[in-house]
Amino acid sequence: MKTSLEDISSVKKKLSIEIEPKEVDKKLNDAYRELGKKAKIPGFRPGKIPRKILEAHFSPQVTDDVSRNLINETLPTALQEAGTFPLGAPVLEKEILKQGQSFKYSAVMEVRPEFELKDYLGLEVEKEELSISEEDIEKQLDQIREANGKLTSITEDRPVQKDDFVVIDYEGFEEGKPLGGIKSPNFLLKVGSHEFHPVFEQALLGLKKDDKTEVNVAFEDNYHHSKLAGKSVTFKVRILDIKEMILPELNDEFAQNLGADIKDLADLKKKVTESVTAREEKRIESELKQEILKKIADSVDFELPQTLVETEIEYAVENVRQNLIRSGSNLEKAGLTEEILRKEFASASEKRVKNLLILGEIAKKKEIDINEEDITNAFEKMSATTGQDAETLKKYYEVENLLTPLKERLLEEKTLKYLVENAKITKVEKGTQKQKKLKSKKENK
Repeated sequence: MKTSLEDISSVKKKLSIEIEPKEVDKKLNDAYRELGKKAKIPGFRPGKIPRKILEAHFSPQVTDDVSRNLINETLPTALQEAGTFPLGAPVLEKEILKQGQSFKYSAVMEVRPEFELKDYLGLEVEKEELSISEEDIEKQLDQIREANGKLTSITEDRPVQKDDFVVIDYEGFEEGKPLGGIKSPNFLLKVGSHEFHPVFEQALLGLKKDDKTEVNVAFEDNYHHSKLAGKSVTFKVRILDIKEMILPELNDEFAQNLGADIKDLADLKKKVTESVTAREEKRIESELKQEILKKIADSVDFELPQTLVETEIEYAVENVRQNLIRSGSNLEKAGLTEEILRKEFASASEKRVKNLLILGEIAKKKEIDINEEDITNAFEKMSATTGQDAETLKKYYEVENLLTPLKERLLEEKTLKYLVENAKITKVEKGTQKQKKLKSKKENK
């Protein structure tokens, strides 16, 4: 067997393989010998059918089978000899297999890019100081109250106000014709939430129960609902009901009714403070890691394998699809298409792939790996969060083939932790980094 490797690009290779005539003839002879034992042709007894008769009846099938078997047998060895490893299934091109001739085929594949990282340790980065204000706690308490509030129809004869919840019937028209799918009875909308469109919501202010109106909305080209994006739509609307959110009083009784072993309002505030603090710590740590990774990524440029980018995009799209299904919706109801999502996720997926390749290279250089202790700790953390037994979780991951993705995620986290430990970190006040980013955006406009 002869092999040669050709560079199509920095991430795309073409591996050419040639199998000598002697091996081709042996495989063909073996194939026809086995076929002759089982084939049934009128006028001939099994095992006594001449080779030429078998060729006349079965040549295309035998040629195809032998070609496929030769490729399956030789490709792994050829890849090993060439020292290259495909990221996905190679695209195969093959010649027609013939008796007495060598068999040639090629495999075009994408591989991991080779790149050099410099000065990725000791990077100077800023880390926001942890700062929890009373306002942060009050905001979280308000959200808890809102989550436990009750929508109640208003009894007074007054018009719709900002922050009211209105129940409406609406239908959208374009140039006088109904827009398919842009219609809903008993639709609940919080006025001023921008859940729909600001112009649409603004037009509801001042209306009363049973009022009817028409609203003209010119939707932006990048509006999230594909059926409305870039269109000028007239909505026919009727106000069915006006509701307001009645919030429970923030007191000991309310706190106790939340459960979770909460004794009183003071205890609730303590738990909220702990929760907000943990969330802020996680956010700050995540932003620090991303800042380090961004500095490294900005310092190096290399071609990205589209195989990995496509996989990342497909994962993101599927994640959206499953989330919508769990909420009782789907892409069509949400005004989304796979094409729209793919475009939206393309840039982020490319960034994600580049970051993963960089982290993989650093892990390789510094011999960072995942051991049994790391895996055990991961399942213990999952157990503490979910309340499920750690060993049961591990068995589930093994059965569902989820251990490999878990190890990849753990290696990513471990490598990021290593970069943080080796960075030069300066503490800054809360909001400093946000102000710098806003200033940078203005300067780049």
